[in-house]
Amino acid sequence: MTHTSTDQPARRPSGAVVPVLAFAGIVVAVMQTLLVPVIKDLPQLLSTEPSNATWVLTSTLLSGAVATPIMGRLGDLYGKRRMLIVSLSVMVVGALVSALTSDLLTMIAGRTLQGFAMGAIPLGIGLMRDMLPREKLGSAMALMSSSIGVGGGLALPAAALVAQHADWHALFYGAAGLGVLAIGLTLLVVPESPMRAEGTFDVLGAIGLSAGLVLFLLPITKGSDWGWTSGTTLGLFAAAVAVLLLWGVMELRLKAPLVDLRTTARPAVLFTNLASIMVGVSFYVVSLVLPQLLQLPKATGYGLGQSMVTAGLLVAPLGLTMMFTAPVYARLSAKYGPKVTLILGMLIIGIGYGAGIGLMSAAWQSLVIAVVLGAGIGLAYSSLPALIVGAVPASETGAANGLNTLMRSIGTSVSSAVIGMVLANTANHVGGVAVPTMHGFRVSFLIATGAVAVGLLMALFLPKPNRAPQLNFSSEEEANLERAEEILRGFRGRVLGADGSPVARAKVTLIDRRGRQAGATLSSEDGSYVLAVPSQGAYVLAARASGHGPLASSATHGGDEVAVDLDLSLPVETVSA
Repeated sequence: MTHTSTDQPARRPSGAVVPVLAFAGIVVAVMQTLLVPVIKDLPQLLSTEPSNATWVLTSTLLSGAVATPIMGRLGDLYGKRRMLIVSLSVMVVGALVSALTSDLLTMIAGRTLQGFAMGAIPLGIGLMRDMLPREKLGSAMALMSSSIGVGGGLALPAAALVAQHADWHALFYGAAGLGVLAIGLTLLVVPESPMRAEGTFDVLGAIGLSAGLVLFLLPITKGSDWGWTSGTTLGLFAAAVAVLLLWGVMELRLKAPLVDLRTTARPAVLFTNLASIMVGVSFYVVSLVLPQLLQLPKATGYGLGQSMVTAGLLVAPLGLTMMFTAPVYARLSAKYGPKVTLILGMLIIGIGYGAGIGLMSAAWQSLVIAVVLGAGIGLAYSSLPALIVGAVPASETGAANGLNTLMRSIGTSVSSAVIGMVLANTANHVGGVAVPTMHGFRVSFLIATGAVAVGLLMALFLPKPNRAPQLNFSSEEEANLERAEEILRGFRGRVLGADGSPVARAKVTLIDRRGRQAGATLSSEDGSYVLAVPSQGAYVLAARASGHGPLASSATHGGDEVAVDLDLSLPVETVSA
């Protein structure tokens, strides 16, 4: 249940809101893939074992998995824009901590703080959901969702260029600079959402989720060092299961849980989330394997001997292809539904990894793998928010999307830990340096192929496909919205109250120049309305809602969609649009 806050008046979102929020997503991705170009050198740079160095990547993904629901819930309670700025600020602090150290534990601490930027993804989707009209929401969410892959692809060559020609710590100063830029743009362009949730923050839930995931991932990375059947390894796995089960039971009993597990009861949500874990696993494997394979010297017999920058450029199409698949996804999803696009995406990922097992002998082959995987991951990632939004009522989209993002984050965290462990355990030690082997790379691709196969199976179990992301409106609202799309672009906007807060279920009536009713609708939960016009010309928009004074606004329609906000706190007014 939500109520509105008067902290800030609602501003009409400008056209720059979606690009700025997507840029925040790109900053998150840059932070995640920042160290990929230097991954093979991390054990030497930090004077530690490969299995310990893995935690420099895993800690970021793990804290991101935990920060996702935490920042999402805090955003619902105290303001999504405010928490977006907090998330990015914590990332900047973490980047500066990492920039100033070569000590393993301090580096892990800095990288853990950087993971908090992951909260930007659900917060960005939440802000879009609160501000954008229904017809623009699907494509905007797809762009936000795929921004993480786009940023990852663009970051690789840029990070490689910096790492090759400067001290590797400069990477963190660059990430901090991008974070500051994202904060500045958010403050300038993105209005605060007036939507607020009731309730309190679930501190125990945050601690339980963090502890459970750490207990699960620690023995994955260190199991081979400790022994897979050792008391420590088995004890930590058992503790992880116990903690996560207790956490789940507690979350189900709370009125305002950190992660609303109740939404998982619907088959559409459950299978989408299970598929999301596998998409997360498959996304990170290629980022860990290809740059190392490309950079290993040819003297190994299988390394491709490319420079850091060339390796980054060859893997960059992974993200760029994801960017280009977003509009393709929109067309396919509109025609066949997001279930079909998810299945298609998973099939393409499976083909990419399956072929990749045998395509590791030339640099151009890595480029082909990156393009194919980028197309598949782009389609799969773009489908996930649409499937979730189409499966739950409008009031639950925030909680459901937060849970879905958590599942993807868990997938990438598990992927980092498992692949890090595989590559560390199959490495050859040459002169005290661990060198990854072709066997390790192939096993990693096999694991990814297996994960995609499981994800594809989950996608096939999804209920019949939805045509597009549907926010669950009443039948009267739905009929009016569909009519608005079918006839001619008309008027759209939001109905606002005295404090700038949205007014739900306000009656909005369109009156033509002869005084006849030309259309009517009810505003949705976020105050938005859409009304079709039968022809161009002058109209009057009348709005009324219980507890508010009536409003009549005159507006002219010239053929394109016209945005008119209706402020019920004002006296009868004339607006020309």
